[in-house]
Amino acid sequence: MKRDGCIRLVALLITILAFEAMTSAQKPSGLKLVGKISLPTLHDGDFDHFAKDLKGNRLFLTAEANGTIEVFDTRSNKLIHTINGLKSPHAGLYRDDVDKVFVVDGDASEVKVYNGTTYDLLGRISVSIDADSMTYDPQTHYMYVVNGGREAKTPYSLISVIDTNTSAKVRDIKIETNWVEALLLETSGPRMFCVLTGKNAIGVMDRNKDSLSATWPLPADAKHPVSLGFDEAGHRLFVATREPGKLVVLNSDDGKVVAQLPAVGMVDDLSYDSKQKRLYLPGDGFVDVFSQTDPDHYTLLSRIPGSLRAKTGLLVPEWNRYFLAVPRHQKEPAEVRVYDVEP
Repeated sequence: MKRDGCIRLVALLITILAFEAMTSAQKPSGLKLVGKISLPTLHDGDFDHFAKDLKGNRLFLTAEANGTIEVFDTRSNKLIHTINGLKSPHAGLYRDDVDKVFVVDGDASEVKVYNGTTYDLLGRISVSIDADSMTYDPQTHYMYVVNGGREAKTPYSLISVIDTNTSAKVRDIKIETNWVEALLLETSGPRMFCVLTGKNAIGVMDRNKDSLSATWPLPADAKHPVSLGFDEAGHRLFVATREPGKLVVLNSDDGKVVAQLPAVGMVDDLSYDSKQKRLYLPGDGFVDVFSQTDPDHYTLLSRIPGSLRAKTGLLVPEWNRYFLAVPRHQKEPAEVRVYDVEP
């Protein structure tokens, strides 16, 4: 090849590589880090779940191993209060219409009720040991709380129905497995989806009844399911598993598996963004952001650096924000990372 031909070829290759680099740099990651809230007084140990106060611009974070609830102002991105005196808080709910905070305290075998302004303890609702995940029905004001099972040394678990109007337990629903994780309600009907970790399956029940109506097995190579997300309009249920880390997509009408993708491990929360058509999976070291092309097709949009055991995250679409709880480790203080959701 002549010298000028070689020069033109090299120039063309440089142009192509530069264009690819520029295109890659411009590719959206889905989340943009805009702030950090330091929590220097917390010692080592996991967080579990967030709860939100939309009107008051607050977040409540259960610091499970520290026995506290950390309260943040999301306008200033500052810690404004710490609720002490819990044994192992897992999940929380804030009701702005009655200004109360309900916290599932697993090792105390109870749901604690606090004043949402003064943070004074108002009451306790007894459940079985190892109370953990919960979900809430704003129509009935019932909270559904997973408890019992492995720590109670029973072959079954309980889903306790709590009336948050009266702060009293209505009934217990017996589930025939000793390990239940996340719960999720549909808004267009009476169904509740349950992660039956002990059966490697998803349970489906009418929440007005006391038994499962269906059990949908997960793939044999996707074990230890923990988290749930829901595209109700698209009839898709999302499940995060840990052995190995996977995103499994089910048809929410019949439980058929429509997609499986590798994902970060140790996910504890899963958020579906109906506006951007994305899923956010926080796990050990990364936050995986998946893009939904259509109900049957998904791609990994980006893998955002997280931290060790930073598996607790929350999307708040009303604020266009995503929050990631990062535990303390190797003398690095605990913090909450604040992200803007990018279009």
